[in-house]
Amino acid sequence: MPDASEQSPEAVRAYAALSDLAGHPPSLRSEDDGAIRLELPVTPALITRWDELVAALDLGSTYGLADTKDGQVAWTRFDAPGTT
Repeated sequence: MPDASEQSPEAVRAYAALSDLAGHPPSLRSEDDGAIRLELPVTPALITRWDELVAALDLGSTYGLADTKDGQVAWTRFDAPGTT
């Protein structure tokens, strides 16, 4: 994870778990309030490991699914340090 030393241990664990589940790293998005989001396209392979996916997503403060023009994306959000 880029700048892993600045992230919470849960964010680093989620990044590693999502990378393992998908076979590639999740997208990392910074939000205006300092939070980060990890995002992965939902694929048939991820659906077969749904419980593991939800466990990794649950490491964040919130998580969910978003519909995009290309399909669904699973995401998890980690609040900026000191904002929770």
